[in-house]
Amino acid sequence: MARPRSPRIDKTPFEVQIVDHRHDGRGGARRDGKTMFVSDALPGERVMVEQTAKNRHFDEGRTVEVLQASPDRVAPRCEHFGVCSGCVLQHLAEDKQILLKQRVLLENLERIGHVAPQTVLPPLTGDSWGYRRKGRFSVRRVNKKGKTLVGFRETDPRFVADLRTCHTVIPQIGERIEALALLVESLDAREDIPQIEFIAGDETVAMVFRHLNPLNDTDRTKLVAFAMQHDFAFYLQSGGIDTVVPLWPDAPKLAFALPQWNVELAFRPLDFIQVNATLNQKMIARTFELLDPQPQDRILDLFCGLGNFTLPMARLAGEVVGVEGEAGLVARARENAERNGLANAHFHAADLTEDQRGTPWMRQGFNKLLLDPPRSGADEVLKQLPLKNIDRIVYVSCHPASLARDAGFLVKERGYKLKAAGVMDMFPHTGHVESIALFETK
Repeated sequence: MARPRSPRIDKTPFEVQIVDHRHDGRGGARRDGKTMFVSDALPGERVMVEQTAKNRHFDEGRTVEVLQASPDRVAPRCEHFGVCSGCVLQHLAEDKQILLKQRVLLENLERIGHVAPQTVLPPLTGDSWGYRRKGRFSVRRVNKKGKTLVGFRETDPRFVADLRTCHTVIPQIGERIEALALLVESLDAREDIPQIEFIAGDETVAMVFRHLNPLNDTDRTKLVAFAMQHDFAFYLQSGGIDTVVPLWPDAPKLAFALPQWNVELAFRPLDFIQVNATLNQKMIARTFELLDPQPQDRILDLFCGLGNFTLPMARLAGEVVGVEGEAGLVARARENAERNGLANAHFHAADLTEDQRGTPWMRQGFNKLLLDPPRSGADEVLKQLPLKNIDRIVYVSCHPASLARDAGFLVKERGYKLKAAGVMDMFPHTGHVESIALFETK
């Protein structure tokens, strides 16, 4: 049976008044009694809009002309803004971007969790340009253009943005995207490389080339020459995560320091690390201000990864136990604890979406808890935890909706008070909202 055709969309531009703003960078308007989300539009603006999509509950459009601009509008720095999906807020003044994210957090807490913090923490900000030290570029050979594209996805995710530079990626990479595209275009395997991942430590900038078929010696030689010329470490990945091997040099050093706590964390090229290095250090400091680790404390750190919080916290607390679902990250965390001489930091691998009530680490007893879950949040593990002796919880979140849901549970079901919450601009110019919240029993 044939699918019903989607209704045809009239592309004739029309005028709307923008009345609010979504965290994904789109403005909100009303047209004929229906909500419309408009890209590249700010509250208070009058814009001419071309409709791009029609949905049951809302429509979508893009700004084709700004008739009356908001005083908060700025000229985007990047020539690819509006095409590349990497940034959606470059047209909004930086000091207003973080206030938008703060509003998103507070609205989510109220609407989803039915809670409000007693104190709104001042926003944390760090480097706003050239900050992204980890990410993934898509790679595509476009025969019609006769070239290879390297970049983030376009706003239409079917396409790869034709980038020349990126101002949010660290300059060592952001200023060489066009050169990377020309490198891949010169390879015999140019149609067999779907993505390039990048990650940077304090001393080394690394890239991982995913390749679907073995590379010949000529291609390997070209890659090594480029890596040497630009001082990169190049890795190859032929399959799963276990197939990543260094191409040049033989043993790159990947690590970053947290000098305030005299800790250095080594990592592998596909490991998770926080994207914004300066904001990460500020985030750790704020977390410790709120959690207040003391020598008599026994602290549980869930979703601990490499030990980004666990290891510096071990300098301050009596004992810290980190739990993480990915066994490889746990292995690196243990190695980092030993390398830093932290005998009071212990790590366990466990799937925190499953029942952990019978595990030894769950029964050991803690008086403080730190959570840094993925976007899905921490509801499963919070329902299992014996919280009666935990008088202080700090929750670091990358998704305000899941934080709001979990905050509602902690306050309504477990008797905690939401003492404070605030936003942290880990991803300037994007719609990502990173936040932190403090819960106490009294």
